[in-house]
Amino acid sequence: MRPKKSPQDQSQGELFLTELENIIDPDHELAKLAKLIDWSGLEEHFGKQFSEQGRPGKPTRLMVGLHYLKYAFDLSDQEVLSRWLENPYWQYFCGRRYFEKSLPVESSSLTRWRKRFDQTDAEYLLKAIIDSAKACKALRPSDLKRVNVDTTTQEKNIRFPTDARSYNRMREVLVRQARKEGINLRQSYARIGEKLLRNQQCASRARNFKLSKACTRKLRTLLGRVIRDIWNKTGGNPSQSMMYLLEIGWQLHNQQRGDKGKIYSVHEPHVRCLSKGKPQKKYEFGNKASIVTTAKGNWILGAIGLDGAPFDGHTLEAALTQSAYLSGRLPDQAAVDRGYRGHGCSHLTEVLITDHRKKVPKKIRKWFKRRNAIEPVIGHLKQDHRMGRNYLKGVAGDRLNPILAACGFNFRKLMAFLWPEIFHYQWCWWRIRKGLRLGIGLA
Repeated sequence: MRPKKSPQDQSQGELFLTELENIIDPDHELAKLAKLIDWSGLEEHFGKQFSEQGRPGKPTRLMVGLHYLKYAFDLSDQEVLSRWLENPYWQYFCGRRYFEKSLPVESSSLTRWRKRFDQTDAEYLLKAIIDSAKACKALRPSDLKRVNVDTTTQEKNIRFPTDARSYNRMREVLVRQARKEGINLRQSYARIGEKLLRNQQCASRARNFKLSKACTRKLRTLLGRVIRDIWNKTGGNPSQSMMYLLEIGWQLHNQQRGDKGKIYSVHEPHVRCLSKGKPQKKYEFGNKASIVTTAKGNWILGAIGLDGAPFDGHTLEAALTQSAYLSGRLPDQAAVDRGYRGHGCSHLTEVLITDHRKKVPKKIRKWFKRRNAIEPVIGHLKQDHRMGRNYLKGVAGDRLNPILAACGFNFRKLMAFLWPEIFHYQWCWWRIRKGLRLGIGLA
């Protein structure tokens, strides 16, 4: 059923309770931001996903506000709820009318709510923040003319893959599923597999590679035995869930070192190995993400989670298209690095491939240098806004996480702009500049 209205929208109040508007500072950045965001548009957009019957859903403003705060301050679902409980400004931002002393939802409700929307809905959350920044003139129309585009690796929350550990883990998953379906296996190899994995790790640490390879081969053999045993016991007609696991197991059992599309994780089989040439981290396991920022101001105008590891040039057109949809304007100029050579973008945007060895005019070289400003933005996304380690499951999680991280980044920038002391500093600096230009004092 469609969610209920936010308590702030209800006209009838409580007699013996004090409203949050009378407690908080109206000049606080969250209080100002709560009035800038188009909550009615968000409620109308996300309300379409609910049916007209059944139990009413949680208020859309509450769930959207919790996700904004979660990614703005790099918190888990449990942490954002515990901090929400003790912060009146967070409660006011999420649409509460009175100070509440109990949790509004369980942490699992945030997970179930995220499963309801896709990439388009996440883009709508980012669009709401961008529209709010444009409404308060934190993001000016002139800032949308030039953008910087780059890709980065979004690591998945998996262990560093090794053949021995993958073989043993796949065997454990198959045995657990077989017991759940009542399949009586000849042997589970639980004790032998654990001992072999421990011996392989100790031998590898001691650089006894002969023993390490022998243990790895034995673990691979045990995996093959379990796969064949399950296939024979089911008569070649396993259930759908078991067939899915058997396909992953056969691919893991048969894959070789130089194969493409290898499986590096049992619970996240779509994860790919990416080599970005970093000296401190040679290989990263996850997927690529494309980021679009303004050349001035470093506002994020687009974030796309890409499947696998595509060529950077092939992602430029989709990144610019998303940026134009979210900001309402196609950029006139996009600065990229040399990894985008041969992009083949059909947009009218002028693409500047930075190459400091070429002799170009000073105006163009200025934007070549400005392209590097996207690198610290990506660093902040990874360190401060939950993009360094993707905890959302599946391919859908790979697509949602970069957009939600971009929402958190823009959210913090907008809070900094609305901070009262920043307003005062900007006003004083404007007066100083105006006085210097006119040759007069501050008076």
